[in-house]
Order: sequence, then structure tokens, then C-alpha cells
Amino acid sequence: MIHWLQATTPGLLTLAAASIAVLLLLIIRFKMEPFIALIVVGLLTALAAGVPVGTLVGSAQKSSESLLEKGFAGILGHITAIVGLGTLLGAILEKSGGARVLTSALLRAFGQKRAPLAMGIAGLIFGIPVFFDIGIFVLAPLVYAAAKQGGRSIVLYCMPLLAGLSITHAFLPPHPGPVAAAGLLHVDLGWVILMGAVCGIPAWFIGGVLYSSWVGKKVNVPLAEEFANLAGDGEETEKPPSLGLVAFIIAVPMVLILLGTFGSIWLPKGSVAAGIANFAGTPAVALTIAVLLASWLLGTRRGMTGKALADLSSASLRPVAMILLVIGAGAFFGAVLQATGIGKAVAGSLGDAGLPVILSAYVISCGLRIAQGSATVAIVTTSGIIAPTVAELHYSQAQLALLVVAISAGSIIASHVNDGGFWIVSRYFGLSVADTLKTWTALETVLSVSGFGVAALLMAVV
Repeated sequence: MIHWLQATTPGLLTLAAASIAVLLLLIIRFKMEPFIALIVVGLLTALAAGVPVGTLVGSAQKSSESLLEKGFAGILGHITAIVGLGTLLGAILEKSGGARVLTSALLRAFGQKRAPLAMGIAGLIFGIPVFFDIGIFVLAPLVYAAAKQGGRSIVLYCMPLLAGLSITHAFLPPHPGPVAAAGLLHVDLGWVILMGAVCGIPAWFIGGVLYSSWVGKKVNVPLAEEFANLAGDGEETEKPPSLGLVAFIIAVPMVLILLGTFGSIWLPKGSVAAGIANFAGTPAVALTIAVLLASWLLGTRRGMTGKALADLSSASLRPVAMILLVIGAGAFFGAVLQATGIGKAVAGSLGDAGLPVILSAYVISCGLRIAQGSATVAIVTTSGIIAPTVAELHYSQAQLALLVVAISAGSIIASHVNDGGFWIVSRYFGLSVADTLKTWTALETVLSVSGFGVAALLMAVV
């Protein structure tokens, strides 16, 4: 029995299914923190597959060579600085009032009649540097104001905003999901930005414009009185930053990373320009430059003290710790799947089934997302499962980036009651559970399927 479990394809597939089942049981039934559950399941899976204890956890003299530490170190060394710097950038933009400047300018430009579209574009742009939930906290009062002035269902105004925030959070760096998937599948972030935008913008248009316009007319939820009283409230600044400055700060890291990725193609090899582009376009360097610019232009120059900036940094980084722990534990679990041969067994079975890798990745990510609710867990676990298959197929960077998009798209499908985002949306926009399922859950599914559809079409031609 032990030989069958450890040395045969059916046995390894059984072990894979059992490990996923135990993982979901620990998270869903026993409410265990995902990062602890991933470590526990990773250790148990490795032992069941016959990985020697010395290889798994090392020894007092050589613990750094253990599978446990290598799994954590490999991915965290790649993403920690990126996620941390991206979080700081978003916090500074939020504190400076940049979100209100951007959204107010869009509302003036589009007018009351097209206010839902303005909210959607605001979510799409401001969602690049800030986390999904922070975007809701900051922009919700502006949604209330637009709904109050328009006198129509709040669904018509909040769904486009949520679509923009969700798409950028799922598809674009420096958000943790796509950064983690890129690290696990070894793809440059410039390609992820490019393919994430190419796939994400059409998905946003389908979900955030077409679907949101339709569902906003079908589901009539009047603006609650408690929200009407908050309309237009929020942290005002005496000297708000200019729209151009906010747009510049948001664009700087994206442009630098893209230049760093594609500079080797556009610029002469070995030239000074290519070296500068490569240096400045390194994601951690690009984000450091953006954070320094934001700290000066949106902070110090506008009267913020060094202590205030330090306090803002500390407060904004606290929520990042759990995200990084989940990603590190997920990477360890993925390393176990590879070391035990489970990854190759799964890859072989997928190949025998004749399913395209991009479809398999999407389906696995969807299943994990629906079962346990965490997009991050879905992304890191799926990436670990398909990594051996990807390594053998020698995909180009563009194809790897499309796989990242497919996995990320699967990780946002069908947000429901086991997802914290579901309850944030329900609470901040006064939606009942039934209305949240009709609107938000359906919107996430539309965004997921649309984003994957575009990625799959591009995969067939690149």
C-alpha cells in the first residue's frame, strides 16, 4: 500500500486529492488560519510520500537546506519587497486625498448621467496601487454621493467601482495574487502587467460597464439613509494634490517595470540606456522610486512630517504580514508537490485528459476559490500544482503571463459567504445577502469568465 501510494501515478494522485481535501477541511470546517493549514498539510503530505525528515526540515546544522525553508524563501525573497512597497504607495495616495481628487475629476468630466462609468474608471485606476478593501473604504462615500444625486439604485453606482477594483487587484502587480503567481511560475512582472491589462480591461468593460448597467436597473436598492448622511464625507485635505500629480505617481512604477522588461528588446544590448532601464525597471527598484516620489510630492512637500509618514507606513504594513505568510506557506506546499512527484503525476494526468494547461489551471483555481473563499490560497495552490507541467512545456514569457491571468481569473469567481469581500460589499453598500449574491457574486463570475476567455484566446495565438 505504501509503495502504491508513493511510487505509482494513481497513488500519487490519490495523495494529491487527499491533501487538498484535508486542506479544505482544516480551513472550512475547523476555521484554521490558511497559512497554518498549508504548513500542516504540506508536512503531512511530504511524510506520507516518503520524503526523508532531513530533506523536509533539515537539521540543526543545515536547516537552510530544508524543503520547508526553501519553499518559503524562494517566493518571499521575490515578492516581499514588491508587496510591501506597493502597499506603502497605496497608503500615501490614500492619505493625501488622491482618490477623491481622481474620482471627483472623473465625475465632473462624465457628468451625472454617466456617473456609473466614472465610478468604474475610478476603481480601475485607483485600484492599481491600493488593496481592494481599502479602495472600498476610501471611495464608498463618493458612491453614496453619486447615488444620492442620481436618485437611482446604489447597485448602478457601486458595481462599476467594484469591478474596477476587483480587476486590478486580481490581474495587476503590485497586488499579492499576480505577484505570487508570477514568482511561482517564473515570469517577469512586465509581461504580467501587459497581459493583465490586455485581458483585464475587456473583462472590466463586460462586467463593470455592460453587466453592471443591466443589473443596476434590475436590482433596485435605494440608498440607505445612514449612507445618504455620509455622502461626500471622507478625509478632506486643505491642499489636495492635482489630478496630474496623482496620475503621475500611479503611472511611474508601471511604466518603469514595463521599460525594464521590454528594454532588452527595444534598446541596444550592453548600452548605458539598457542598463538604466534594467535597473530602474526592476520591480522593487521601480516601486522604491515611486514611494520616494510619493513621500516627497504627496507627503513632505505638503506638510506631512517624517513621524507621520513613519506611522502611516507602520499602520499600512500590518495587514501585509498575513498575506505574506499565506503566500510563503502556499509556496512550501507547492514545493512539496514537486519534490514528492505529485506535481508530475498531476501534470501527466492533465496531459492524458487532453485539457489545455490554461483551462486546467483555471478550473483548479475556480474550484479552490469556491471551496474555501481565499483568492490568495487559490492562486498559490494552483500555481504549485501546475508548475511541473509548465516547466516541461517551455512556455514563452507571454504564455506564462497568460497562465498567471487565468489562475488569477479563477481566484475571483463566485465570491460568496465564505469570502470576506462578500461581507464588505454587503455592509458598505447596504445590500442584503440575497441582493449581494444577485449582484456582487454574479459580477465576480462575469469578470472571471471574461478575463479567462480573453486569456485563452490570446494563448491560442501567441
